[in-house]
Amino acid sequence: MSTAPGPVPGPAPLPGPGAAPDAGPEAELREMRWWDLGPVLELEHALFPEDAWSPGMFWSELAHARGPRATRRYVVAESGGRIVGYAGLAAAGDLGDVQTIAVAREQWGTGLGSRLLSDLLRHATAFECDEVFLEVRVDNTRAQKLYERFGFAPVGFRRGYYQPGGVDALVMRLHLHGNTEGTL
Repeated sequence: MSTAPGPVPGPAPLPGPGAAPDAGPEAELREMRWWDLGPVLELEHALFPEDAWSPGMFWSELAHARGPRATRRYVVAESGGRIVGYAGLAAAGDLGDVQTIAVAREQWGTGLGSRLLSDLLRHATAFECDEVFLEVRVDNTRAQKLYERFGFAPVGFRRGYYQPGGVDALVMRLHLHGNTEGTL
């Protein structure tokens, strides 16, 4: 794994002052640790009540997030002593996969989702990924627009991916190397 993340695709500029709701102090991003799992799971269940990850899924991911052979990056956003967002990336060979990204509703429109995704893409570059994939619910147009601003493009569908509701997933891909859409 390379230690110096390089430029990665970035979003189009955010709207000017006054466009986003006042969310108080900007959330601080930091590595997710095991003691964050309680608040992360609360936020997970609040945002994704039908298809929330289990504690075991998060534990399994964090087990691969530290040390010289790490293949995961998990980050939390903390504001005012509260976890208000989190995101995770898995890397295997030259492929990365955004495993999860979540932002508390009161933080929607503040740019926090962009900051979390930017962090994951910097680490995908450090993991030497050439491409990054993700799945997003077909009914989550807000997230799809975020991913499109970063240069992700649709490549297919996974029928009935999100259970138990059977909601389809849109699969999106970003080419990291040679992408001239923009840089951070």
